[in-house]
Amino acid sequence: MKINTLSFRLLLSAGLVFVAFFVLALLVLERGFRESAQESLQEKLQLQIYSLLSVADMTHAGRLKMPSVLREPRFSEPNSGLSAVIRRADKRLIWRSYSTLGAKEIVFVEVEPGNPVFIADDTHRFVLHYAVVWENEKTGIGHKYIFSIAENGDFVNQQVQRFRGTLRRWFFSVALVLMMIQFVVLRWGLKPLRRIVKDLEAIETGEKNSLDGHYPSELLGLADNINAFISSERAHLERYRNTLADLSHSLKTPLAILRGCIEKEIISPEAVQAQISRMNEIVEYQLQKAAAKGRRKLIGKVYAAEIICKIITSLEKVYRDKQIMFTVKVDSTLQVYCEEGDLYEIAGNLLDNAAKWCQKTIKVSLVQQNKFVLLQIEDDGKGIAPEKLHDILKRGVRADEKIQGHGIGMAVVSELVELLGGELAGERSELGGMKWFVYLP
Repeated sequence: MKINTLSFRLLLSAGLVFVAFFVLALLVLERGFRESAQESLQEKLQLQIYSLLSVADMTHAGRLKMPSVLREPRFSEPNSGLSAVIRRADKRLIWRSYSTLGAKEIVFVEVEPGNPVFIADDTHRFVLHYAVVWENEKTGIGHKYIFSIAENGDFVNQQVQRFRGTLRRWFFSVALVLMMIQFVVLRWGLKPLRRIVKDLEAIETGEKNSLDGHYPSELLGLADNINAFISSERAHLERYRNTLADLSHSLKTPLAILRGCIEKEIISPEAVQAQISRMNEIVEYQLQKAAAKGRRKLIGKVYAAEIICKIITSLEKVYRDKQIMFTVKVDSTLQVYCEEGDLYEIAGNLLDNAAKWCQKTIKVSLVQQNKFVLLQIEDDGKGIAPEKLHDILKRGVRADEKIQGHGIGMAVVSELVELLGGELAGERSELGGMKWFVYLP
């Protein structure tokens, strides 16, 4: 597995989390087990104290007497690891077991009756100190005695060591299994991403035209945007190719005529000027064609009302003599997915045509309709015959050949709306002219 991959990073992150979890769990469990073992040892020593109390006796002289042989044989074995001493409250030694021979002395600790003290001394022994008050039946005077029993801590440490070893083996085995499961889960979870990469490579080599696999819902938006980007780029490339081909093909005839004019003995200025004008029209036509941006779902949004108001302000100055009355009803909060230039082309051409053909009135509205923004433009002009509606959307076709123009404005509008994923429709307006419906995403 490569280091600089998403799979490696996720697996490494999961591994670090597992290690941290198991280390903390090991420490917590080991500490809990040690405390449990110490509590068990304390209970055991408590039972030993009760055993000593059961065999202890008070003499008539008021002295505490212990038998020579105890129930626990380890008390009779020197350095057996289990030792006991009895002291009075003034630290005076009353009795000690034979097992204290060769062992370090048990340090005296002041203890109150009913409050035993369980501690670990500096020799890693665990000592339980227990205080009792023994009353002399003859004199009625009570004396305080402190029973101290010490147990070697090796037993507890050995238990903890065995528990730690067992726990580590199990934790290592569980961690290994979990890492293997995590690896399989990551491979399965990241499989859609690898499929997308493979499909993109297939698109690059020409084996596929788009991302058409079955992807999880979280990746559908990414796949759709990539497909939209690919389609947009292909549409642009195709359009640029067509524009260059059209331009070169359209200029052949005027160039041939100009070459013929130059070869003649008498050059006709009118003919040359006519061909130059024709070439200018062709270039302008192709430039407008190349200016169409096409569908771009990855671009930002623009506020349509702001652009429409700017266009209307400009048209009021251009057509000042007509004194056109614009009725505008737009929602300033609506946004559309397109570039600003695309919206200028669409709204500008429609509003310019309306201003050119109207008598006095133009109505403009901008509302939201389902998932689209609906732009409506209508005028009180002559309108367009229904049989010509389809033709004027073709390049080079004008509604009135007498009016100056190139006949490409409505064609550009139609192409842009289609490439943006919208819809263009027209009908007769109640005002008498045309009413255009532009649906934009």
